[in-house]
Formats: sequence, structure tokens, C-alpha cells
Amino acid sequence: MENLTYVTGNYGKYISVKEKFQKENLDISFVKFDLDEPNVNDIYYISKIKALEAYEVLQRPLFVIDSGFYIQNYPNYPNYPGAFVKRSGVSQDIDTLLKTMEKVDNRYCYFLDCLTFYDGNNFYQFTGKSEGTLTRNKRGDYIKKAKSNLWYVFKPKNCSKTLSEMTDEERENRLDDRTSATEEFLAWYKEYLKNPKLQRNRKDK
Repeated sequence: MENLTYVTGNYGKYISVKEKFQKENLDISFVKFDLDEPNVNDIYYISKIKALEAYEVLQRPLFVIDSGFYIQNYPNYPNYPGAFVKRSGVSQDIDTLLKTMEKVDNRYCYFLDCLTFYDGNNFYQFTGKSEGTLTRNKRGDYIKKAKSNLWYVFKPKNCSKTLSEMTDEERENRLDDRTSATEEFLAWYKEYLKNPKLQRNRKDK
């Protein structure tokens, strides 16, 4: 089987995911592709549609990862921006986000990721969640592998630093009870490669 393809418009996400695969002696290829997103606040549906769209172009097994960011007490819009994190501009304009949230004391928020793998016949989805709080100012330095500017203001549960303030080792080993869509998929994918029954109905064979 050819290398698995990760389709994303965010190179930082690719670098982060690639490292996880390399630790398991698996390689992935990268295709930069800015996919259209359905105008719905549902990362599971969005991820599935984007995987299908990418497969129709590339015609090979691939996966996409979509992330939502949920701020529980965002003024007038609980759990905003959710799946609209990119389209809302929240992650691009951190200063405006902090200004909007300056009078909010309960700053609980979380990332929710959905990874969708499509092999040309079946969709498989995996979920990851990371809880934390929104800081009151930007903290940390630019990191090439950062998935979002929100790393400057997201402090994971049980941690004193934002994601941008942490070293690679600190981010990897933090004790915040997070789950990882990528790691769950990677464990499943290794079994998928060993199991002909899972692959026998693939359209591209």
C-alpha cells in the first residue's frame, strides 16, 4: 500500500502528526489542499465531507483532521466558535478575542478534534479532546508546528503554561487528561494494515 496521505492546508498540523507516525515507523505524505467547509457547526459532518471531497480529487486513501474550539461562556454565544473557529476569524485575531472575553471570569474552553480516514469505501472517525482555560493575554513564542494561534492563549487543564510556552517535551507529557484523535487513529491504522478483511472492499484496489 502506498503511503497514507494527510490532506490539510496547515503545514504545522502535518509536522505534528508526522512525528507521531514516525515514532511507529510509519510514514505519511502531505498534500496541501484548502478544502471547502459546509456551513454547519458540526466538525464530524464537516470532516467527513472534506475527506470525500479530497478523495474524489486524489483517488487514494487519506485522512483529514478538523478542529473545533469551544469557549463555554463566550458572551451571548455559549461554546462559540465551535466548528466555525477558522471562518469566524477567532484564531486569526487573538487580540479581539481577549478583548471580548476580558470581563468573563469563567474561562473554561476546549479543543475538539475529529480525524476522518476514508479508504474509498468506508469512513472511519476518531475524536480527541483537550480541556483548559483561556488566558487573559498572549503568552509564549511562535512555534512552527503550532496548529493554531490559539496556542498563545490556551492553558491546558492542570498546567501553568500555555501550549506556546511549553517545550515539545512538556506538551507531549502534560497531565491534562486529554485524548488524541491522531493517536487513536494510529493505533487502529496499524491493525487496519494487518487485516485484509478491513481492506478487501476498497474501491482503489
